[in-house]
Amino acid sequence: MRFIDEYRDREAALRYARLIAKITTRPWTIMEVCGGQTHAIVRFGIDELLPPGVTLVHGPGCPVCVTPVELIDKAIAIASMPGVIFCSFGDMLRVPGTQGDLFSVKARGGDVRIVYSPLDAVQLAARNPDREVVFFAVGFETTAPANALAVLQAHRMGLKNFSMLVAHVLVPPAMEAILQSPNNRVQGFLAAGHVCTVMGYREYEPIAKKYRVPIVVTGFEPLDLLQGLYMCIRQLEEGRYEVENQYTRSVRRQGNEAAQQHIREVFEIVPRKWRGIGELPQSGLGLRAPYRAYDAERKFGVVAHTAEEASECIAGEVLQGAKKPTECPAFGTRCTPEHPLGAPMVSSEGACAAYYRYRRFTEKQVSTP
Repeated sequence: MRFIDEYRDREAALRYARLIAKITTRPWTIMEVCGGQTHAIVRFGIDELLPPGVTLVHGPGCPVCVTPVELIDKAIAIASMPGVIFCSFGDMLRVPGTQGDLFSVKARGGDVRIVYSPLDAVQLAARNPDREVVFFAVGFETTAPANALAVLQAHRMGLKNFSMLVAHVLVPPAMEAILQSPNNRVQGFLAAGHVCTVMGYREYEPIAKKYRVPIVVTGFEPLDLLQGLYMCIRQLEEGRYEVENQYTRSVRRQGNEAAQQHIREVFEIVPRKWRGIGELPQSGLGLRAPYRAYDAERKFGVVAHTAEEASECIAGEVLQGAKKPTECPAFGTRCTPEHPLGAPMVSSEGACAAYYRYRRFTEKQVSTP
């Protein structure tokens, strides 16, 4: 298939692997930020093509995975209310809160629906004026423009029965939090190509300079990842700390300025708690004052108490790149995609789900509990 097959060429991949081996003279630890990149790395065995001294660790770039337990509990509370149609992307329905998940609400008779666009939820609200329609707005900067457009559309249509439970998070503050950690071992980043398609990469330049780490904006196919790793390792070997763009077919330095304008119109930057990491200042998006009538938390007055992950779940350490999924004692036994303890085992972008699907019999033999 054009635009896919050429980025999965075996001989080209092996050539890049040889180039990486040729320039690598010391150990390096590199983090891929995006969960989509993690799945491609594990699926195609990219890490197995690298020299022994090059270690890849997996970052917090899975929006489903970093949505805090308290927000899942609020979603469950709202979805359980009579007269509510609760809409979400499919991944969120199986993320565990303290009282089950959204699928369990649906099983008890709640009107929980999977949608493929926030505009689907707006249309549902228009067709059901006697019902409250709530959309679970989860994601990084990538999904923020579409969610902003949904709010603007509802506003133009004069819909009073549409609202959003907003859980948007921002990538750069998470990268800084990782670099500031006393246990940090990340020396370079593969930045998320889809986020940078929307936002560009100007805001990464101060991070590279301040923390002296190379950042390479990278795509999601095997050759994208190998080229991004080559560019990152070359910078490390040469003592450079710059932002480079591997994903030139999609990303421009300034990003998509029209999409950014919609984000600025509807959202403002707020503190946000990240599942497994804690609260990070200026790391999320919330609705601006003119659009707070669409804020489901305010509309329904839901309150959730502070909650913690299951005691044996190491999702926080996985999301910060401190541990691999297979280092979790529950991996593949007490924690599976069918019965997850933590969100990284649920999401299609979660590191634990990737290892379970592609590596569970090679890195750690699953035994019966």
